[in-house]
Amino acid sequence: MRNVLILGGTTEARQLAGLLAGRADIKAVLSLAGRTATPAAQPVPVRIGGFGGVEGLADYLWAEHVDALIDATHPYAAIISQHAAEATASVGVPIVALRRPAWSAVAGDRWSEVDDMSGAVAALGKEPKRVFLAIGRKEVVAFTEAPQHHYLIRSVDPIDPPLNVPNAAYILSRGPFPESDEKALLSEHRIDTIVAKNSGGSATYGKIAAARTLGLNVIMLRRPHLPDIPAVNDAHGVVAWLDHQWPPSTKRGV
Repeated sequence: MRNVLILGGTTEARQLAGLLAGRADIKAVLSLAGRTATPAAQPVPVRIGGFGGVEGLADYLWAEHVDALIDATHPYAAIISQHAAEATASVGVPIVALRRPAWSAVAGDRWSEVDDMSGAVAALGKEPKRVFLAIGRKEVVAFTEAPQHHYLIRSVDPIDPPLNVPNAAYILSRGPFPESDEKALLSEHRIDTIVAKNSGGSATYGKIAAARTLGLNVIMLRRPHLPDIPAVNDAHGVVAWLDHQWPPSTKRGV
């Protein structure tokens, strides 16, 4: 049996875990960073928490006899992705990234692309706007630099402490978010600008499609630079990669 470590926190990681859960030749463990208080149920054993940098992850790979590592983290989790690339290289463990394709602007989209949250704050401008922040908890603090806007903030866990601005409303919710629901939400709160990450995938694309329909501006955060390692687009691609690593003739018991 081969030991596979999945660095997760995404829909694709959960899908991959489901595909591997029934395999007799693979023992998969899904690792979560622990940033979400109530993570979704998973079909394989889960470990929660960081590893302690590159060295800590390398030690874990060695101690747990990990045969392959799957980086199925969020496209904006650049630090753990870099640590995974360096740790696997140091101990000789094969690695593949599961990277969902980024969204691309289409006719009718009104995107302004920026490199970081400071750029997003600047792109909002001086005039007060009604802004939907769908960027997660960690980054919202940057918007205290622009207190003139009205903010609608959605996250899985509460923003604690609340954003230090005069006008902010909060929604606790976990995706997926259908376009019809997003359109209703944006209309109800009279949103004119969305700040979003280019997460890719279908689970959170509803707000982008709704913005197009409603003619809203979207300030889109570009993806960070990620390590140059083998990558596939979906969970089935990872399974194919694993089977290529261990052809049937090499699988124990086959």
